Amino acid sequence: MNKLLLTDLSELESLLEKVKKQGVDYIHKIAERPTSTTRNIPETRTLETKGLGAHETLKLFNKIFEPILVSSSGPRFWGYVIGGATPASIIGDWLATIYDQNPQAINGEGDLSANIEIETIKLLLDLFKLPKSYVGGFVTGATMSNFTCLAVARQWIGKFTGKDIAKEGLTEKIPILTATPHSSALKALALLGIGSNNIIKIKTIEGNREAISIDDLEAQIKKLNGQPFILIASAGTVNTVDFDDFSAIQKLKKQYNFWWHTDAAFGGFAACSNTYKHFLKDWEHADSITIDCHKWLNVPYESAVFLIKEVHSSLQTECFQNPSAAYLGNPMGNFNYLNFLPENSRRLKALPAWFTLMAYGKDGYTSIVENCIRLAKQFGCKIDQSADFKLLAPVRLNTIIFNLKHTENQDKLTVFLSHLNRTGKVFMTPTFYKNQYGIRAAFVNWRTTDDDVELVFKEMNQIIRLI
Repeated sequence: MNKLLLTDLSELESLLEKVKKQGVDYIHKIAERPTSTTRNIPETRTLETKGLGAHETLKLFNKIFEPILVSSSGPRFWGYVIGGATPASIIGDWLATIYDQNPQAINGEGDLSANIEIETIKLLLDLFKLPKSYVGGFVTGATMSNFTCLAVARQWIGKFTGKDIAKEGLTEKIPILTATPHSSALKALALLGIGSNNIIKIKTIEGNREAISIDDLEAQIKKLNGQPFILIASAGTVNTVDFDDFSAIQKLKKQYNFWWHTDAAFGGFAACSNTYKHFLKDWEHADSITIDCHKWLNVPYESAVFLIKEVHSSLQTECFQNPSAAYLGNPMGNFNYLNFLPENSRRLKALPAWFTLMAYGKDGYTSIVENCIRLAKQFGCKIDQSADFKLLAPVRLNTIIFNLKHTENQDKLTVFLSHLNRTGKVFMTPTFYKNQYGIRAAFVNWRTTDDDVELVFKEMNQIIRLI
């Protein structure tokens, strides 16, 4: 065996102690670390013939990379929709690395970690108050969750023309109806060969809304003359966290033949709130649902789930089976989990989610979700009452979009946002809504407090007077 490997194995305990100390220090000081940096990564090094060993490599990492890592999991990183990582989820993530399992078989020989994943899916169904008629699995993020759900929907469409699309490929255009899809759903359509531009865009409700106009939806359905189609609905749009009318969609589902997919990447967590769970009324009738755990569940990255009604399980296996791979077993015989998801090789992504769900329970997530919503509305109220800023839409849940009150000049808005982000105190992102440029802030981190809102708004007021 390589001498460096043997040395590192013998010194593994001291190595892990160093990493633990460094990690704990980062977590305790995360609010002090900048939310952005202007420093560049040093020039790429060449690979040496002989390695450095783990101790020296850790030193090198700490010299060239560690100082430029930002607090993207911290309390004031409000760009995109990024949660943090709860203490329990960090434990689960570390153990997932240590045990290094690949969830495949269920109740068979070999690695049985898939059972942990199945149990975690059931815990999530409890959290979201969804029926046990859903089955699912863990993937890397909302993109792969949407991909998985829409792949099964594509297979479902093929059944009506007598085709196994997974085997034969696409030969006809599939109607996709949607109003305000997330870019990851469009990306999934591109990956599936359906085409990201091949959608029938449904009008939204008039006024400051992003939700589907049910009247226009039904009008477009009628134009299809009975042709089966896929509906992509939204449970929380990106800019304004708007929700489609799931009760109305359910009524249409009784009249027309379509696959109903709901992208609830972070909006699905409204189910945890006693005040806002009504946004999701009747969402349990969807054929498939996307949930992103590394958002509001606050687990480390590469964690999302897809949920698909169990009645469609055979279609899942048709999509994701491993044909001509005898060593992986008969895909249509005894249930094998790897024939149920897009990836064969995966880490035990469910373990951080299992840890945090068991550690904090329903009450813990009710607290996290309602606190984030409260802070978002508090921040929105400050903007609404400000002499310098204005809201572009009402604050429905946990995301705010705003711009400058006395100018429509995009350049000034860009300068303002650049100055704000360069403070390192907060990070927000630009957006575009109803033909207006704006700034977007998303609250999903369990560590965010009232003090963070006060600090950020103070910075905003200082900067607006400088530009």
